[in-house]
Amino acid sequence: MTSEVLTISVDGPVATVTLNRPERFNALNDELRAALRTAVADINAMDNVLIVILKGEGRGFCAGADLGGGMERPDPDHINKEYKPALVGIAESDKIWIAQIHGTAAGIGAAYAMNCDLVTMADDATIYMAFAAIALIPDGGNTQLLLQNMGYHRALETILEGQKISAQDCVKHGLANKLFPLDDLDRETKEWAERLASGGPLALSATKRILRSVGHMSYADAISAEAKEQHVLLNSEDFKTGVAAFFDKTKPVFKGK
Repeated sequence: MTSEVLTISVDGPVATVTLNRPERFNALNDELRAALRTAVADINAMDNVLIVILKGEGRGFCAGADLGGGMERPDPDHINKEYKPALVGIAESDKIWIAQIHGTAAGIGAAYAMNCDLVTMADDATIYMAFAAIALIPDGGNTQLLLQNMGYHRALETILEGQKISAQDCVKHGLANKLFPLDDLDRETKEWAERLASGGPLALSATKRILRSVGHMSYADAISAEAKEQHVLLNSEDFKTGVAAFFDKTKPVFKGK
């Protein structure tokens, strides 16, 4: 599944979505935004896919919005129409999305990256809050993503000063999980995705749902939410398979049932 601006490849339970406007550092114009909305919806409908890698072609992950690609139209609902469907589609997906960042993830490109469930970065990559330079605030959920991980004071400083956050600081503040040398980034991210895909599909999805929601719950409600998910898992074939493999000292093969 390929277009001029985005490619999708599927290898077993792992899909890879590649932003493909390298001549524009994968800046999001009308065409790429539309392709990304379609790609997220299409992949979320693929029952065989468990893990999705989102990355960019060329010298960087994504330079943010293409300022020459439709930004001149003052549509008050532009963000909700153009960006929100794909961003929410990733957040609410039953698959685990991994952002693979090299070069830089800037502006709303940083939102696509940080909104993913897991993040790998080249050790010289950055996340760049570029909005202050053009007299804007972060959008696409960037403010919430920064606040949740960095706290109010550091998030505000990063936004107001338009800072580039180094890969090392991204890991320190919880914005990224793993750093790799650039030459190893593709291989290491794919190998991690494949390891994750060997887990129980139902448990992968349940874990994501819980962690995406418990931060807004009371402790008591969190226990109840876990119990509801756990009840389904305890009655699954995968649970029986896992228990049998534990006692047999073999590697379980989960089927998502």
